[in-house]
Amino acid sequence: MNNKVVARVIFLILALCTLVTIFIFSSQDGVQSKSVSKKVMREIVDINPKTKYLSEKEKNKIVEKSQTVIRKTAHFTIYMLFGIMVMGFCSTYDTKWNKRLVITILCGLIYAVSDEIHQAITGGGRTPRAFDVCIDTIGTLTGSFIMLGIAHLVKHNKTISQKEN
Repeated sequence: MNNKVVARVIFLILALCTLVTIFIFSSQDGVQSKSVSKKVMREIVDINPKTKYLSEKEKNKIVEKSQTVIRKTAHFTIYMLFGIMVMGFCSTYDTKWNKRLVITILCGLIYAVSDEIHQAITGGGRTPRAFDVCIDTIGTLTGSFIMLGIAHLVKHNKTISQKEN
């Protein structure tokens, strides 16, 4: 098996794992989802040098006020990872970068829309939001550009190595 096929399989598996993770998070009701966000933010507050010595009341206030930021950052980040994986997968084929970019963005957009529909069907106090689809798509786009940048650096380094030999 050549390196491209191995990379293709690895990126495909990682992309599918990311989709499963998104699906699991979307399956949580509003109470479960908020609980996870609160736990994450509480950990951040407890280790941050500027907030770890605050009173419990002040820490709880920060945790409550930061819920939206944590949730939207989570949306962005997981879709950024998805964008990296899909772009990595697409990069194992000999296609132009702009075609790979379109495919990756479409995959992110379609899954983001289906994710919001899934939340609506699941219920439990979660509401589908177009804004979340936008954040997810921007995350996918960011991941795509990260992967394109990495691919460019790898190609550039190969060119330099070949010139030296």
